[in-house]
Formats: sequence, C-alpha cells, structure tokens
Amino acid sequence: MKKKFIIIAAIMVVIAVGTLWFCTSLSKTEISLTQQDDDRLSPTLITSIQDIGEWEFLSIHDEELVDTVRRGIFSDDELIRIYYGTLRLGMNMKKVRPHWIRTEGDSISITLPPVALLDDEFIDEARTMAFYESGSWSNEDREAMYHRAEAKMRQRCLTAENMRTAEGNATQQFRQLLRSMGFKRIGIDISEQ
Repeated sequence: MKKKFIIIAAIMVVIAVGTLWFCTSLSKTEISLTQQDDDRLSPTLITSIQDIGEWEFLSIHDEELVDTVRRGIFSDDELIRIYYGTLRLGMNMKKVRPHWIRTEGDSISITLPPVALLDDEFIDEARTMAFYESGSWSNEDREAMYHRAEAKMRQRCLTAENMRTAEGNATQQFRQLLRSMGFKRIGIDISEQ
C-alpha cells in the first residue's frame, strides 16, 4: 500500500511541475497583430459601401388633418381625414460621383451626394382614417385630399433644419465608419450633384 501511495504522489508531482512549466511558457508568448494600410480601402470595400443603396439618416413621423367642404343648396357635405406618414431623409449611395473617395496614408476625403427624401410614397394609407364624413365623395375627391396631405407633410418636414440634422447624422456615421477602418484624418464633403 505504501508503494502505491509513493507512485501516486510522484505522478501528482510530475503533473504539477508540468502544469507549472506550461503556464509559465504561455505567459512569455507574445502575440502581435498588424494592420496593413494598403488593404484598408479595397475596391471591393468601396463597391460594398456604394451597394448599400439608400442610407437613412433621419426619420420624421407626421400626421395631417385635411378637410374639404362642398356647398349644397340644402346642406353642405364635409369630409375630414387624418393622414399619417413617415418621411425618411438620407443619401442614395448609387449617386456618388466617380472618384468620390480619395486616400493618402492615414488621410481620407470623401464626397457624398446631397441628403434627399428617399421615398415619395411616405403616407401610410392603411392608417389613413376618416375623422368626419357627410355626403358622398368620389375617389377623385379622396385623391385630391391625399395630395393636399402630401404637400402639407413635405412643407412641414422637409425644412432646412431637418436637412442639416440629416447631414450631421450622415457626417457622424461616415466619420465613425472611416475611423473604424483606421483613418486618422477624415474630410467629408456633402455636395449638390
């Protein structure tokens, strides 16, 4: 029994010494990662940024109350509808100019297309509801009201302030994207086409 105990103790000592040696050799190992500057902005990466297509930077939810009255001899017909819409401001990356990205070392300059309304069909017709309706109204009457609501939403939401906010968001998001690629000096220009 004493021999078995000595053998088991010797095995345990060998395992402990081996584990200690293995752990100390790991702490001396150095791992270094280097990034090659030439691979930061490959043609494939540029194409993938352009392939994003429409990039939304500001979403504005709006509702408009539109009414119309038709005068009659004995009574007036009235129609009041509430329209809901979401106007999305952003950039269409398919509209970038040739050579829109220029790099030199750790510097990059990009020229982006202007911020614009991404979708002209922004009214949610499923949520449109009649608030009040008296008399009979044709599809043409409802279509005319739809266009009035659309014009009101454009006027209320497509302001210079909202455009500047969307441009600021675009600049911030592109700056973060380019910093994550390793660029230190970043120039961003948003210009009219």
